[in-house]
Amino acid sequence: MDDSNSSSPFVSNQPANISIVPRTDSSISAPTSPPPLPSSTPSNFNRTSLTNTIQTRNSIPGKHCWVCFATDEDDFSACWVSPCRCRGTAKWVHQECLQRWVDEKQQGSSGVKVACPQCNTEYLIVYSKQGPLVYTLDLIERILNRFCPFLAGGILVGSVYWTAVTYGAVTIMQILGHKEGLSVMEKADPLFLLIGLPTIPIVLILGRMIRWEEAVLKFWRKHSSKLPLMNYLFPSERTSYLPRVPTERNGNSNPASLTRLICGGLILPTIATIFGKFMFQRVHSNFQRTLLGGIAFIVLKGTAKIYYKQSQYIREAHREILNYETTAAASSSHYQHHLPPPPPPAPPVTTVEVHAYDNANEIFVVPSPSSTTNGQSPLNF
Repeated sequence: MDDSNSSSPFVSNQPANISIVPRTDSSISAPTSPPPLPSSTPSNFNRTSLTNTIQTRNSIPGKHCWVCFATDEDDFSACWVSPCRCRGTAKWVHQECLQRWVDEKQQGSSGVKVACPQCNTEYLIVYSKQGPLVYTLDLIERILNRFCPFLAGGILVGSVYWTAVTYGAVTIMQILGHKEGLSVMEKADPLFLLIGLPTIPIVLILGRMIRWEEAVLKFWRKHSSKLPLMNYLFPSERTSYLPRVPTERNGNSNPASLTRLICGGLILPTIATIFGKFMFQRVHSNFQRTLLGGIAFIVLKGTAKIYYKQSQYIREAHREILNYETTAAASSSHYQHHLPPPPPPAPPVTTVEVHAYDNANEIFVVPSPSSTTNGQSPLNF
């Protein structure tokens, strides 16, 4: 065993020249190609391609349109676009859906810029080239759309200003008299008139906003016991004890109060002139007569308003809410009280029957069943 191992060239440390001679033995054959796959039919090929497509789509993140909430699996032929910096499924949207959304934002004006509602990225909207005439018309359209609001605002302010100037001039002539008012405005500085006349309606409206009646009413409610004279002027019944304190209402919260405020301030000079002519005829000065008439109107109107508010205050303080059963019973009794009385009962009907017996002079009265009482006839002959 040792001799054979020592003589073997593979074990020996000395290099050995070994010649490789190809063998033609049929037991060792050359490497051959793998056997061909069986030929696939068209149905198998379609099934394989569909499977690969589904696998490919499953590996890609899905697309969700944030306008119609459809996915890429709903319509494979839809055109998708990513117009903003959004990431994930929210960055995709149908081209058609985005076009409709842009149309709603622009409202027919192609110059309006549209941005993404999530990330506020402005969309890159490209239009086809247009001719010089269309470009000029589009530029004019943009200029008009930009400056028309300012122009309309200027016209409105100018109209209000000249209306206020006219109202101020008419008020001066109404208070001072026609001739004296014209004379005063002719002698005055034009710049003073342009600044002073428009302030007349503003001062009247601001003066109307001073609610002195509220202050007088609160003062009287607080010190009514110390002021017996005012108890004769204003309603003071049952004010010594109030079951509750009504909630104070703010008259300025009503939109109609604003219109009353403006109309009351603007019509005050006319009412003052009328009151001055009827109440202070002995005063010769138009200005003094109008001033006294205005003061008299304000005092009378304020007194009536205080009286009305105090009456409403007491009425609301003694307000009560009844139970439903008591109210229903009272309504039922009131209804029955106003009903017409029932008709009297009909008299009993008596039937007279004549029977032919041996004695022809006897007549028997047979009452009807409804006229009997306890089985006995009320008529006894």
